[in-house]
Amino acid sequence: QVQLVESGGGLVQAGGSLRLSCAASGSIFSITTMGWYRQAPGNQRELVARITSSGNTNYADSVKGRFTISWANAKNTVYLQMNSLKPEDTAVYYCNTVIGWANYWGQGTQVTVSS
Repeated sequence: QVQLVESGGGLVQAGGSLRLSCAASGSIFSITTMGWYRQAPGNQRELVARITSSGNTNYADSVKGRFTISWANAKNTVYLQMNSLKPEDTAVYYCNTVIGWANYWGQGTQVTVSS
């Protein structure tokens, strides 16, 4: 079992920045990949960024160059640094990991970007 707890969401003006955190606990030795997803009202949940334990990353085209995912292994925490935020980035952001057949999600944190 793995527990994921997100924090760091909030309200920010367009062009601003936020940093999201995802703290993992439980069977963390089994985690090899962590990801951030987001879901806006009426939309499907979509991948924002993903990172492996070896440091490989990939990003959605819509956030490339603006968002950075990082993993502080010693703190069992994954971060999502979001810069140059746009109103279309408004969504609930979820932390995720997959271990075997089990898909783990955090409770989500709201990010609202005003124009």
